[in-house]
Amino acid sequence: MGQGEVSDAFLQQVFKKVDADGSGSITSNELQSALSNGTWSPFNPETVRMMIGMFDKDSSSTIDFNEFKSLWQFITQWEKVFRGFDEDKSGSIDKDEFRKALASFGNTRMFDQDGSSTIDYQEFRALWRYVTEWEKCFRKYDLDGSGTIDKHELKTALSSFGYRLSDRFYDLLIRKFDRTGRGTVAFDDFIQACVSIQTLTNAFRQYDRLQNGQITINYEEFLSLVFSLKMQLNPN
Repeated sequence: MGQGEVSDAFLQQVFKKVDADGSGSITSNELQSALSNGTWSPFNPETVRMMIGMFDKDSSSTIDFNEFKSLWQFITQWEKVFRGFDEDKSGSIDKDEFRKALASFGNTRMFDQDGSSTIDYQEFRALWRYVTEWEKCFRKYDLDGSGTIDKHELKTALSSFGYRLSDRFYDLLIRKFDRTGRGTVAFDDFIQACVSIQTLTNAFRQYDRLQNGQITINYEEFLSLVFSLKMQLNPN
């Protein structure tokens, strides 16, 4: 799909080509067939369904022409963002490019589905959406608008997520994820702290068979739990 402002007449022509069965609406299969990810491989079906869902206002599992226009604008905007970060024009974003794009966030492994140590356009969009959701969360709990999260704000955030933790533990969290020594946590470290807690909680629940917040495990089970975690607790 192209970039820039386009007329309704042009979009009508595109819509009719994508609407292969002439039904007046576009299905996820039709949209997937029409999209190119720049690597000559099919668009991820989950990404296509996600886009259909975002713009399917009448819950028909298809998009009509007006919904298609909104989708077109969404895709072209994301393509511009992706191309801007793809500095070597390889069609994928490596770790160095992503680190520059998102400053200190810089961890692509979670979205590198093909194990290439890079993220392509589809993977990048999933990652960008993930970071954007976290940014909204961060701004919500950055009550003083300082751009960082202090102990009180972190406690408010995690309490709203359902965690009931002691002040002593919040002191530990701040020390662990505060890289500036100011008693606050930056955006990227806030993400890592929250994801780390969620990952540890999920692992804990596997052993908390009575769901009473207590577990009994032997040494080998403890080691298995720790080494099976796909996370990095050191933010530095």
